[in-house]
Amino acid sequence: MFLLALWIMAGKVKWVTDIEKSVLINNFEKRGWVQVTENEDWNFYWMSVQTIRNVFSVETGYRLSDDQIVNHFPNHYELTRKDLMVKNIKRYRKELEKEGSPLAEKDENGKYLYLDFVPVTYMLPADYNLFVEEFRKSPSSTWIMKPCGKAQGKGIFLINKLSQIKKWSRDSKTSSFVTQSTKEAYVISLYINNPLLIGGRKFDLRLYVLVSTYRPLRCYMYKLGFCRFCTVKYTPSTSELDNMFVHLTNVAIQKHGEDYNHIHGGKWTVSNLRLYLESTRGKEVTSKLFDEIHWIIVQSLKAVAPVMNNDKHCFECYGYDIIIDDKLKPWLIEVNASPSLTSSTANDRILKYNLINDTLNIAVPNGEIPDCKWNKSPPKEVLGNYEILYDEELAQGDGADRELRSRQGQSLGPKGGRSRDSGRTVLTTWK
Repeated sequence: MFLLALWIMAGKVKWVTDIEKSVLINNFEKRGWVQVTENEDWNFYWMSVQTIRNVFSVETGYRLSDDQIVNHFPNHYELTRKDLMVKNIKRYRKELEKEGSPLAEKDENGKYLYLDFVPVTYMLPADYNLFVEEFRKSPSSTWIMKPCGKAQGKGIFLINKLSQIKKWSRDSKTSSFVTQSTKEAYVISLYINNPLLIGGRKFDLRLYVLVSTYRPLRCYMYKLGFCRFCTVKYTPSTSELDNMFVHLTNVAIQKHGEDYNHIHGGKWTVSNLRLYLESTRGKEVTSKLFDEIHWIIVQSLKAVAPVMNNDKHCFECYGYDIIIDDKLKPWLIEVNASPSLTSSTANDRILKYNLINDTLNIAVPNGEIPDCKWNKSPPKEVLGNYEILYDEELAQGDGADRELRSRQGQSLGPKGGRSRDSGRTVLTTWK
């Protein structure tokens, strides 16, 4: 009997997770996979970002075999830490500029025409003097401070006076910005104070993006993203700078608000947003907006690809946070390595269950014991609600000038051009 059980287990994927979420476990069990402990032989480990650090660390790490895969890249933080994401995007822009790439073109004020998709950001304490210089150029502006390594809205606050930063510095038991090295790093970004409002409320977009490999870059967009709304109507008034129910869309914060709705959770599907914008702003500008959102996601991934440890045992599903301003310009706010798998509503639970199901279908083809040497290019029919966002191999095969053409007006550029033959916007970069 014992030998029979061993034989049955032999052909099945053995899984481990240190994230006890039913949307994960139900997906593993549905496939007939077998749960083991991390000290046993495992094939698939859905782990927290803390655990991935140990798996790949020089001291405690171990060598993964060809039949083992994990759900994070070793140095995912190059994209998912707020300060490193900005640093990598700035470096990427400079490199394109050095190469003379038309993508790095600037306007007469020195602003990037195509690569201006992250709010002006500085690291504190390192960039304090640069920040002060920028602040003094427009002293009436509002800035948002965020700790680099925290999530769910923790430690975030808004400022509109330099004295508030000095107070923060004092409160953090430090006398000088220059000499402190142990103090927690923050980023300070120009606050988008003209967000697109719906029903008077601010919202952001949570979009899921799966990366199966960085070199060559191959990524997928999940079609079922959603908007997260604030519970209190938006006002740019400085008297409300401390009211996080006005400014921060994080569910972890909004669920404590008096007006939080437990049935819909203050969420709206991306398809509802699209319908709303098409009816209020028109189809063409709405298509252009979504093309630009896709564009900035791919550019952010291209920015980190050269520094990412493209380990063949890894894939990753990121939670992208995008804010749209009242001119319908999208801004990349941050990228999450462990987007929440907690369900705040029934619909949320279904969405996240399907997200994991579709992710596993791509990462672990046919639910069979993984072989990390496979080409990571699944057939279309297994993509579910994912669609291919960018495939570097295909793009290179289609000619190097393609990205520029798309950016300069053929569907993806600020001019939002059309294809001659069909009269509708076409994607020329992603497929």
